[in-house]
Amino acid sequence: MKDPYSVLGVSKNATDEEIKNAYREMARKYHPDNYQDNPLSDLAADKMKEINEAYDAIMNSRRGHKSTYDGNFNQSGASSFPEVRSLIAQNRLEQAQEVLDGVPIGNRNAEWYFLNGTVLHRRGWFDQAYTSFATACRMEPTNPEYRNALNRAQAQANRGYNPYRSYGNAGGCDGCDCCTNLLCADCLCECMGGDLIPCC
Repeated sequence: MKDPYSVLGVSKNATDEEIKNAYREMARKYHPDNYQDNPLSDLAADKMKEINEAYDAIMNSRRGHKSTYDGNFNQSGASSFPEVRSLIAQNRLEQAQEVLDGVPIGNRNAEWYFLNGTVLHRRGWFDQAYTSFATACRMEPTNPEYRNALNRAQAQANRGYNPYRSYGNAGGCDGCDCCTNLLCADCLCECMGGDLIPCC
């Protein structure tokens, strides 16, 4: 079995946050949804399984749990889901993610993916959240809670919602943003006794 740290491309001295970031980056790259109708889909699924197992092994060993590699981790994880919902309601997202990450891959059901998507969404990982919601819906297509979460995420995407945009960065701002900024500056200048700023 490969060293889980080498699978994720991190050192054994990496912080938990560095490990999580490495995991998310690799999960984004190798998620099977990215390889639908692609001859590499089987390889991507195998790689994703290896990434998940490596991440679980590292995080479980750091928490003092038995590694998923040795087959002795016998918690189903489902009993933790009410705790996760409570943590999410309290906005204790890091703790909720830790509980979810402790659930072995084979026990990750539709509710796990829904809760994982909820945590990711609240933390600003919108692409991964959408993928988790979609997986939950595929596993339980008739569940209205999961479907509503997916629909909300899809509606945000359709509206072009981009939480990462900030005015003036490399992503740029469009003409309307510039005009709005100029109008706001004009109002501020007027309040301070300045001259009008011409706008488009």
